Amino acid sequence: MRILIVSDTHRKNENYFKVLKKFKQLDMVIHCGDVEGSEYALSESADCPVHMVSGNNDFFSELPREQELNIGNYKVWVTHGHNYLVSLGTERIKQEAKARGVQIVIFGHTHRPCLEQDEEIIALNPGSLSYPRQDGHKPTYALMEIDKHGEAHFAISYL
Repeated sequence: MRILIVSDTHRKNENYFKVLKKFKQLDMVIHCGDVEGSEYALSESADCPVHMVSGNNDFFSELPREQELNIGNYKVWVTHGHNYLVSLGTERIKQEAKARGVQIVIFGHTHRPCLEQDEEIIALNPGSLSYPRQDGHKPTYALMEIDKHGEAHFAISYL
C-alpha cells in the first residue's frame, strides 16, 4: 500500500498535481489541512481515496478537524496540529497521540517536514508543497508505504 501525505497547500495546488503525476499508483492520499477551499480539486485529481482535515486557514470548511484511520497494523490520527502547539515542538501532540491509543500521528501547520520515530509513537509532518519554511525552502511531501507484513515505512521527499 502506498500513501501520499501532504499538507499546507493553501490553494496553490500545482505542486500537488505534479506529485500525483509522479506516483501513478497510489492507494490513498492524506492531506493535513490548509486546503483553503480546494477540497474538490484535490480529491477529484487523485485516483484513490483522499482523506483531508481542516487547518487553521480553512475558514467555513466542512472538513473534519481530525480523523482516525486504520492503516496496515496501525491506528493513525490525522490533524492539522495547530491546536496542539506543534510550532513549539512535538511533545504535546505525541502525548495526545499516546492518550488516544494511536501509533502514528500525522500533522502539518509548521510547513517544515519532520519524522520522529520512537518506541511508542511515530510523528510525521510532510512539510508544505506550496510554502515551505525549512532551510532551502524546497517543497516537500511524504510517502508512507505499508509492506506485505503491514509494517509502515516512511520517506520525506523534495519536489
